[in-house]
Amino acid sequence: MANKAALEGGPDDLRDRIVEAAPPGEDLKVAHRGGYEHFRSTSRTQDGPEGRLPV
Repeated sequence: MANKAALEGGPDDLRDRIVEAAPPGEDLKVAHRGGYEHFRSTSRTQDGPEGRLPV
């Protein structure tokens, strides 16, 4: 099973908030409205239906 991450921030209409995590040290790009939203990992975690995930 792929590593997952919880997204925080970005546009309100971003469909998925639990996504496959980017490799360590890389930013995550999520396709959105013909472009990309960029996310950077933090040291925080978040509990949710998928378990404890990095933010």
